[in-house]
Amino acid sequence: MSGIIKSSIARKVAMALSAFFLLVFLLQHFLINFTSVFSADTFNELSHFMGTDPFIQFLMQPILIIGVVFHFVMGFILEARNNSARNVKYVKYSGGANASWMSRNMIYSGIVILAFLGLHFYDFWFPEIAHKYVHALHEDPGRYYGEMVVKFHNPVRVGLYCLAFVFLALHLMHGFSSAFQSVGFNNKYTPAVKKLGKAYAILIPLGFIFIALFHYFNSL
Repeated sequence: MSGIIKSSIARKVAMALSAFFLLVFLLQHFLINFTSVFSADTFNELSHFMGTDPFIQFLMQPILIIGVVFHFVMGFILEARNNSARNVKYVKYSGGANASWMSRNMIYSGIVILAFLGLHFYDFWFPEIAHKYVHALHEDPGRYYGEMVVKFHNPVRVGLYCLAFVFLALHLMHGFSSAFQSVGFNNKYTPAVKKLGKAYAILIPLGFIFIALFHYFNSL
């Protein structure tokens, strides 16, 4: 029993550490994208750096992809084990009494986010890889803004992006504070962390929605 408990704790800690990594990346991604609202040149410069710097391309990018895959795989494993525990006959599980709606439905918000990542890869990452490594086209430092903006001409795509970020907000609403709890962060600063988590969970997805809507309406 002790080994099972330790294994479960280790999984949750690993899940939390991958979440911290992805939270930092999400913030950085938002800050770069937000520059497109007020300066195409700044967005192009930052995107060009991120897209050509060897350290980012050949070290950080693979780590990011591994982190995303690990986070989702570990999430599915934890959900499967939780479901197995709930099905034990001598355990009476009352989800509504023991956990919030968001914590009980993390798997569903995660699936929506995973589907969105597939769309996001299709829109940006795959074309970027094809541009640089498959077709070996000449690098144009000013191409990034135009490539991004053209994706937001389609109202259906914009709607899907906005919906995905609503689910991301729901996912983060529980996931942010849960990650801190999983690594044993439980002290007098916990209420402040929960407030920070709520602010992050609302403001970052809302910021991405604003970016998509800004470029869509500017394209009309």
